[in-house]
Amino acid sequence: MADDIFSTADWKDVPKDMSKPLQALWWIRKGEFRVGPEWEEAHAIVQTMEGVMEFDWVHALLHWVEADMGNADYWYKRSGKKRATASVKAEWDHMAATLSGVTRH
Repeated sequence: MADDIFSTADWKDVPKDMSKPLQALWWIRKGEFRVGPEWEEAHAIVQTMEGVMEFDWVHALLHWVEADMGNADYWYKRSGKKRATASVKAEWDHMAATLSGVTRH
């Protein structure tokens, strides 16, 4: 499961050995999928590499968390991806698994 890559995280400090898109996912999960300081940290990360698929894809999720679906759809389109699930948490799981190379069964 996607959570496996995050299972050893202590949730105090972002793991520096994770890719930047995974770090953004770490922040949004730490913030319990709500807009707040953790969302802002994740958003700052994805904005650094706009135009790169992985960053744009996570950017889409952040705007879904924000309930700004027009903006989320824009970032999904820029990433070349579509929403694959019906909930933010399930989408986070899907993204985390894909971006970390975890095979889904």
